[in-house]
Amino acid sequence: MQQNGVILVPGLGNSGPDHWQSLWQQQYPIFDRVQQQNWDTPGREEWVGELHKAVQRHKPGQVVLVAHSLGCIAVVFWAQQYKQKIKGALLVAPADTEAPTFPKEVTGFAPIPMQRLPFRTILVGSSNDAYLTARRAHELASAWGSQYVNIGLAGHINGASGYGRWDEGLELLRGLCGTSRL
Repeated sequence: MQQNGVILVPGLGNSGPDHWQSLWQQQYPIFDRVQQQNWDTPGREEWVGELHKAVQRHKPGQVVLVAHSLGCIAVVFWAQQYKQKIKGALLVAPADTEAPTFPKEVTGFAPIPMQRLPFRTILVGSSNDAYLTARRAHELASAWGSQYVNIGLAGHINGASGYGRWDEGLELLRGLCGTSRL
């Protein structure tokens, strides 16, 4: 069991090699990463179960989750189901699984729970994300009790929108971890 840790929670497709999550893991090999059986047509039960297994590998109360897109929604369902104490979560560009444009092959991730999360969270959104409007990001942040950070015209905050290493995100992560170094 690891003493404490950062767990990366990718979204659909497992955040490819140019995605900031993958680049962070290269930079910090100690970061754990949730592995899923099915990255392209996920079901909620499997995704939440694999996230729970990852959390169990760490010292209770010391985990910080770093989720992107659908991974954010998995974190919210995990929190609702397991009610486990963790240090916090960085929720980046959550996917609006209730939007009519959301992929139909993804099952069980709607409706999105709107209860306050029992740990500290920062929700990072953008003004032009195709998967989550700024208004909806603000709604989710309010419901979950998250600090809301809108980083402007940043798309889905992934490699395709120019977010490779994303140093500003690392700063937010350091704040959640309560350290100046990771």
